[in-house]
Amino acid sequence: MADKKKPNNDEAFVNPIDKDKVAENPGLLPYAHTMGGAVIRPEDKGQIRGNAMTAMYDQTDRQMEQLRQQMETLVKQAKSLDNRMKVSEVIYQADVPFQPVIHHIYHLYRRKTDGANVLSMIAPSEWGRKIPYEYLATVRLLGDHTWEVLEGEV
Repeated sequence: MADKKKPNNDEAFVNPIDKDKVAENPGLLPYAHTMGGAVIRPEDKGQIRGNAMTAMYDQTDRQMEQLRQQMETLVKQAKSLDNRMKVSEVIYQADVPFQPVIHHIYHLYRRKTDGANVLSMIAPSEWGRKIPYEYLATVRLLGDHTWEVLEGEV
């Protein structure tokens, strides 16, 4: 057993590979450092930036279109509400000889004698031969106490 040689710690290790060909941190190299390493190709930063800009413009254009559509919807709703308000003002200034019920249909007429507006439960087809009024519109009282024009114009 005396044949076994113990390694001598006094002798310095000499690396047989040239120092210029050894990296201290091979994992941080921008290229593969072994034969079996993954192929690393430099990226075309201009193409990456161009693709990102194209995607950004596409996404913001889509969002702007959605906002435009929402604004158009809001404008339509505001115009409809404004029209209902104007119609309601005309009807509430008219002669209403009864208590209107929500969601029922009524008819707005203008008196031929003095030009005053009158709200009636009688449809134009129900008057018979002689209608004492000029027909203006068929309307319905909504839950918010505004009036919706179903037929005709106010």
